[in-house]
Amino acid sequence: MANYRVLVSDPISEKGVDALRNAPGIDVDVNTGLQPDELLKIIGDYHGLVVRSQTKVTPEVFSAAKNLKVIGRAGVGVDNIDRSAATDHGVVVMNTPSGNTISTAEHAFTLMLSLARNIPQAHASILAGKWDRKSFEGVEMNGKRLAILGMGRIGTEFAKRAQAFGMTVVAFDPFLTAARAQSLKVELAESPEDALTGADVVTLHIPLTAETKHILDEKRLRLMNHGALVINCARGGLVDEAAAKASLEAGHLAGIALDVFETEPPTTEFPLFSAKKCVFTPHLGASTAEAQENVGIEVAQQVRDFLVTGEIRNAVNMPNLDSRTLESVGPYLELANSLGKLLSKIAPAQCDAIRVSYLGPVSELDTELITRKTLTGYLSAAHDEAQVNLVNAPAVAKALGLQVSEATVALATNCTELIEVSAVKGDEVCTVAGTFYGKAPRVVHIAGHNVETSPQGRFLFVENDDRPGIVGLIGTSLGGASVNIANMALSRDPEHARAVTVIEVDSEPPAALLASLRAAPGIIRVLSFTL
Repeated sequence: MANYRVLVSDPISEKGVDALRNAPGIDVDVNTGLQPDELLKIIGDYHGLVVRSQTKVTPEVFSAAKNLKVIGRAGVGVDNIDRSAATDHGVVVMNTPSGNTISTAEHAFTLMLSLARNIPQAHASILAGKWDRKSFEGVEMNGKRLAILGMGRIGTEFAKRAQAFGMTVVAFDPFLTAARAQSLKVELAESPEDALTGADVVTLHIPLTAETKHILDEKRLRLMNHGALVINCARGGLVDEAAAKASLEAGHLAGIALDVFETEPPTTEFPLFSAKKCVFTPHLGASTAEAQENVGIEVAQQVRDFLVTGEIRNAVNMPNLDSRTLESVGPYLELANSLGKLLSKIAPAQCDAIRVSYLGPVSELDTELITRKTLTGYLSAAHDEAQVNLVNAPAVAKALGLQVSEATVALATNCTELIEVSAVKGDEVCTVAGTFYGKAPRVVHIAGHNVETSPQGRFLFVENDDRPGIVGLIGTSLGGASVNIANMALSRDPEHARAVTVIEVDSEPPAALLASLRAAPGIIRVLSFTL
C-alpha cells in the first residue's frame, strides 16, 4: 500500500515533525510560507495537512485536495479553515485545545499580579528617572475573593494557582456540577451575578457567544467590590470596554488587564487607552515556547493516529461515517441536536446528569452517535463549537462532572417513536422530547407540557399561571413590537394550574418587550432563543 503524504505548511516544533516522520507509512514534506496559488498546485498530492494560523484552507483548496483526509490545526482556533467545506469534502478537521492550557492560565495569573502590584506603571516610572513609591502601592491577593467565569481547563488551572495564593474562589459555569465544584474546592455560583457579587477579582475563561458578549457590562461591574480587578485572557468582546472605562474613571473598578480585545489590534479609538491602571498584552496567552512545542507535538500525533489507525481526537467537524451508519442514524441527528439545545435553554443550570431515552424503531439502532449529538447540542450553549463536537462531547461532559446515560422512554405518549432528553438536578427533572410525523421532525414535549412545534427557528417560550388574557397579552405585545408570529403552540397543565405558550417568530423580540412580559402579572418565565 502506498504511503500517506502529509504537508506541514506552517512552522511547528521539530519534535512534532519527527512524530510524523517516524510513523510507518507516512511521508512528510515541510513547505512553509506557501502562497495561495502555490498551495493549490500541490495540495492534491497530500492526504494530510498540518497548519497553524498562516495557511488559509479555503473552499478552493478543498476542491483541489482530491486526496485530503485530515487537517490538523496546531492551536485552538480554526478560523483559517473553512469547516463547512471540510465537512462537504469528507475531511476531518482537528485542533489542539489542551496544548496551551497552562500557558494561558499562567499568563492570566501574571496579569492579575501585575495589575495588583502596578508592575508596568512602576517599571515605566523607574525608566523615567523617578522613585515614586507612594503612587504604586498595591494590594495582596491573599484573602481576596476571586470570581472565575468559565471552569474549563484554563479556569480550573487558574483556580489551583489562586488557592495556592490564599484566595477564596467562587466559580460560575452553567455545566459545572456541585460534585465537581466540591472536588475542585471552589464555591459554586448559580449565575454570573452570584459569582460577581462581592468579588475582588474577576477572571474570564468562557467563549464569545451571543449570550456572553459583554457579559461584564455596566450593571455587572457594579456588583463587584469597590476597588476590584478584571482580567480577560479569553475572548475580546466579553468585557464592555466603554463600561469598564467609565467604572475606572468613577473609581469603582481599580484596574483591568486585557490580553484580548474587541477589535484586534485595538485602534486609536480603543476607549481604555486613556484610562489609568490598565495592563495590556497583544494576545500572548498561548505564546510560550512550551505551548508552541506542545501543540506541535499534539497535532502531529493526532494526524498520524488518524491516518495510521483511524483514531479521531479533538475533531471540530462531523467525523467520517460509513454510509450504512449514516443512512440509519442520519435522520435523527439534527432532531437530537435541537433537543439538546432546547433543553439547555429551559433546564436549570448546573445539572447533575443528562439522560437520553428512546422509544420505537430508533431504540433498535446504535444510538451512541445520537446521544452524542444530543449532548453536543446541550453543551454548545456555553462552549465554543470548535471545542465541543461529536467526538469530544462525552469528555467535556465528564470534565464538568456531568453524568450521561441512556434509558427507555418514561413519558406517557401516543407516539410510536420518541427521543426523550432529560436534565436532572437533585430531585428536579426537566424533559423535552421529539418525534417524526412522516419525515418531518417535531418537538412534542417541553418541561411537562405536550406541545407540537418545529425543532428549528427563533422561539419565544412563555410559562404562566393558567388564567384568561395571557395569550392575548403576548400577541398584542408582539404585534406592538412588529414581531410577526410564524407558529404558536399552547399547552395547559390543569393539575398545577400552569400553561405554556411556544411561539415561533420571524424576528428577535426586543429586550424591552421581554422585560415587559416578565413583569406582567401571572407570567412565571419568558425565554427567547434560537434553535
